[in-house]
Amino acid sequence: MFVGIDTIEINRIKKSVLRERFMERVYSEKESALFLNKKNPHESMAGNWAAKEAFAKAVRTGVRDFSLNEVSILRDELGAPYIELTGHAKVLADSLGLDFSVSITHTKEFASAVVIAFKKQEE
Repeated sequence: MFVGIDTIEINRIKKSVLRERFMERVYSEKESALFLNKKNPHESMAGNWAAKEAFAKAVRTGVRDFSLNEVSILRDELGAPYIELTGHAKVLADSLGLDFSVSITHTKEFASAVVIAFKKQEE
């Protein structure tokens, strides 16, 4: 089991998302759709950023050999976050035999996330 954690200032993300290139590079289409339905989208954007960075730490590679937009932080029907991987991020996780659990929290100023990577159960 491996753990990754990250914290980001919400205002930092609020400024960064003004650049379209940042949005395309960091967030998947599914995440962008998720943000459209949020009253305060910058908190969710910052939480997702922190979760992506925590994922990179949990797989122990940093953001290397995959793009951040390949790590989607989505919400289930109850609002709980989960990770959906595509592209090189999925190949990396599959090659390591890892599955993930994610938790996100925020205050007025900061968003934080923890990702736990654990070996997939044999089916």
